[in-house]
Amino acid sequence: MTQETLTIENKTGIHARPASIFVQTATKFKSKIQLQAKGKTIDAKSILMIMSMGLVKGTEVTIIADGPDEAEAVKALKDLIDSKFGEE
Repeated sequence: MTQETLTIENKTGIHARPASIFVQTATKFKSKIQLQAKGKTIDAKSILMIMSMGLVKGTEVTIIADGPDEAEAVKALKDLIDSKFGEE
């Protein structure tokens, strides 16, 4: 299992467009990928679950991946969050 904890930095948080990009990226990997924030753990391949978390700027999230390509999955999703989804 590989995991990485980061903070959402883009001004608007994770709204529909970044959530969609996040899910599209997550579904490219075979590993089971989860997102942990605000005391909840959800399936990172579900846009509805991500949207329901209300991830705003400053929210700390942990990406957890378990499977054959877990390290690559966590790195790709971390890079996406670090890039602020290309919004800023």
